[in-house]
Amino acid sequence: MSLLRSTHRFLVSQSFYPLVLASFLSLIFFIGRVVYTDSWNYRNLVWNLFLAWVPYGFSMLAAGIGRLAPRHGWLLILPGVAWLAFFPNAPYIITDFYHLVLRPPVPLWFDIMLIAIFAFTGFFLAIASLRTMQYLVERHLGKIIGWLFAIGALGLSGLGVYMGRFGRWNTWDILLHPKPVLKDIAEHVLNPLENPGFTGFTLMFTAVLFVFYLMFVSMSHPQAAEEPERENTPIR
Repeated sequence: MSLLRSTHRFLVSQSFYPLVLASFLSLIFFIGRVVYTDSWNYRNLVWNLFLAWVPYGFSMLAAGIGRLAPRHGWLLILPGVAWLAFFPNAPYIITDFYHLVLRPPVPLWFDIMLIAIFAFTGFFLAIASLRTMQYLVERHLGKIIGWLFAIGALGLSGLGVYMGRFGRWNTWDILLHPKPVLKDIAEHVLNPLENPGFTGFTLMFTAVLFVFYLMFVSMSHPQAAEEPERENTPIR
């Protein structure tokens, strides 16, 4: 029972249950559309959702290692690198609105909701996994380094999403074709004024991710703010 309770607390700390619920709801919407239309339109959403779970999985692996071996930070390097490589796949689903068109007999509002639930699930998979990784970095290297790490990861995510959507590169290309990928990235980064679309998209996407991430990490249980007042209240 203690193992079950410990596992449950760990999953709660990783926001696992609401993310599973959101993913399940996304799949229900998609299956309903397939049954209704007898077509597989938007099936790319399912694959992209799977890819969004990959960095989250690596963050959970890193968190588990951090709990079992808290003094051996070097063990986090491999899952951390894997997490960073796949991290842009999570918020990438937001760009699937690019494919939104009216596809009778399905009303447009349904497809908007369909893409939205997939997109927000991927978005919060990204935010939850980044929070975990930032916490691990903070624990070993300090709070300032932790925030620099988070901001850097968000910036790389914005860059990665652009390269995935418009450059048509994917995570596997980093391993299979690293030279052309790095060359393409370098050309965009070193010549930002010649690539206004790249610069604007990357900055905008990074800014949106950063603001939502701040909203996520700033949330606390309402009762937490009341604790000091209760402690200082004299007993009558």
